[in-house]
Amino acid sequence: MTNTVTNTNNFSLRSILEKDKLTGANFLDWERNLMIVPRHERKWFWRHFCRKVEKEGKSVKSEAPSANAAATVRNAYRKHSDDLLDVGCLMLATMSPDLQTGLINTNAYDMIRQLRDMFQTQAHTECYDAIRALNACKMAKGTSVNDHVMKMKRHIDHLERLGHPVPL
Repeated sequence: MTNTVTNTNNFSLRSILEKDKLTGANFLDWERNLMIVPRHERKWFWRHFCRKVEKEGKSVKSEAPSANAAATVRNAYRKHSDDLLDVGCLMLATMSPDLQTGLINTNAYDMIRQLRDMFQTQAHTECYDAIRALNACKMAKGTSVNDHVMKMKRHIDHLERLGHPVPL
């Protein structure tokens, strides 16, 4: 059983972030990949945090437990803090030097909020373009229905990846 755990830990998805560093223009792709890596590394809080930031626009930081708190509470807080540091370092390591410079002393929570603020216009523009492309999608005379349906499905899937699913 130990070998299985060790082998799983040796397999890392970090290379998906390392191959395409965040430069700004690729923020949406980078952020999607950033959701995958911590999930793979069992840092579950990250995905839930990012959803909370989307809904409320603010981070929720937990306070350190008191010295007389139960050991399990202190250990859970320590693990959460260590995981947060890991995610923050991963984020910084996969950014362009220009972005790193401005965010080097920022924790992961505030880093993702600042990045979203910086690139929010890009996200809105991409969503708008995707909706416009879907609405303009018309079947050309002489083309197959299958090709047309697949093209529309690609537009719908793209909107879903952007966080704007098309209702049935």
